[in-house]
Amino acid sequence: MPKYFFNIHIGGGVLSDPEGQSLRDPDQAWEVASAMARNLMDTQFDKPINWASSHIEVKDDLDEIVLEFPFLEALQLSPKSH
Repeated sequence: MPKYFFNIHIGGGVLSDPEGQSLRDPDQAWEVASAMARNLMDTQFDKPINWASSHIEVKDDLDEIVLEFPFLEALQLSPKSH
């Protein structure tokens, strides 16, 4: 199974994912990114976060960008859409 790395871009900072996750394909990586975005937006942080300018960058094990998932896209999804 290919490995995908989920790097979180918030403001000017990046939280890198050094371990990654083995997933079946980019579609499953999209589902994981969507769940991560929803979970992070539900978390209480000390400072306000501008989710509109934040995204999750997903790279494969060749360091190629597979997708960029905007946090606000997770808000637009209905539970039945995926």
